[in-house]
Amino acid sequence: MTAADRHGDETAEVAGSSGETPAGAAGNPGAPEIPEILLTDLEVMRDPFAVYGRARERSPLARLSAPGFGPMLAITRHEDAKAVLSDPRFEITAGSFMRPDVPEDCVPYMRTMSEMDGTEHARLRRLVSPAFSARRAARFRPRIEPLVDRLLDALPDHAENGTVDLLPHFARPLPMDVICELVGIPESDRLRWREYGLTVASVMGPEFTAAVPGIIEGAKAAVARRREEPADDLLSDLIRGQAEDGDRLDDVELVTLVWHLVLAGQTPANLIANAVEFLLSHPEQLDALREDPSLMPRAVDELTRWCGPVLLSIPRYATEDVELLGTRVRKGEPVTAVVAAANRDPRAFDGPDRFDLTRPAGAPGHLGFAHGPHFCLGASLARVETEVALTGLLRRFPDLAFVRPEEGAGRALDPGTWRLVSLPVRL
Repeated sequence: MTAADRHGDETAEVAGSSGETPAGAAGNPGAPEIPEILLTDLEVMRDPFAVYGRARERSPLARLSAPGFGPMLAITRHEDAKAVLSDPRFEITAGSFMRPDVPEDCVPYMRTMSEMDGTEHARLRRLVSPAFSARRAARFRPRIEPLVDRLLDALPDHAENGTVDLLPHFARPLPMDVICELVGIPESDRLRWREYGLTVASVMGPEFTAAVPGIIEGAKAAVARRREEPADDLLSDLIRGQAEDGDRLDDVELVTLVWHLVLAGQTPANLIANAVEFLLSHPEQLDALREDPSLMPRAVDELTRWCGPVLLSIPRYATEDVELLGTRVRKGEPVTAVVAAANRDPRAFDGPDRFDLTRPAGAPGHLGFAHGPHFCLGASLARVETEVALTGLLRRFPDLAFVRPEEGAGRALDPGTWRLVSLPVRL
């Protein structure tokens, strides 16, 4: 899962509603003052880029807290965030992810690659990553285009009084259809996987626990079907690989990978929705993109930096006592990277608060897909998918216009993920 999918004792009111309060580095005399950010503060959720950005300019570290969520150090600057995300002294594994109370026979399939580190993670990554290379994602583009076209064909049927919500009828179903096509989930089963995806995206409580047996059985069925009927997809490639000599995925790893890839593969939905909202709200940028469609790959990269959904990285946990930017982090304590602040760090980007369609690709790279060993496996696919989605949508509906909901109605109040709950447009 992504950071958005896995995303306390401080309850004091924030002075001046700024989302930040000054705090000394307790137990570290002489350390720089560390801003404290209460994640439930309305300003943090309404304008996280401003709040996290102010914290970044005050200190390379911030301290995050929320009711029921103990204080956690956060890195606010680009180079520091990259360093921590690739530092082996900070691991995801040590964090002990929440485990749903699932049936005993499902337990072996619950530990995914996202929860592994070191050689264990590197092995699975090495076996799977060739299927997610930039070259393979580019070759997969012709299979994404008809999935986009099918959803676009249906949009007018969903319109009411000339308005349609793109989130449930385009941005959300497309990534699930794409990852199912890539992995090898048959079309007849995709509606059920969409339902599983919605369950996982919306809640990690009893509803998810109840869905787990069905999810695991669906993954097992997909593997069994591809053993009998190989096709041109990832699952068939991995099954063929099992028959070869050398290190290969075993059956438990294969089933776990299938359900994890399918459910994690829905995450580009928020990037697509944010991108559409931004472009429709900034007609000068939209016009530039329409005039020169070759800018689309750069546009997607800049949109990911500018309005990507990930605000905070998945926490890493110190495997030993670490001195971090003048502050002691004890073994077992969590640290996160504030992606929203790092991606607009003036130390890394020229004019970071300016959306620039012509911003050169390459270094320094944004952290919208993380960094280091846990860099998003599907980043290349997400880029191509978003390019195809935006290109198809803008071409099909040249008069597309954003229908603004009432203030605050369209965006979720979520300090960790910049996401919409609706995206009404006129076709």
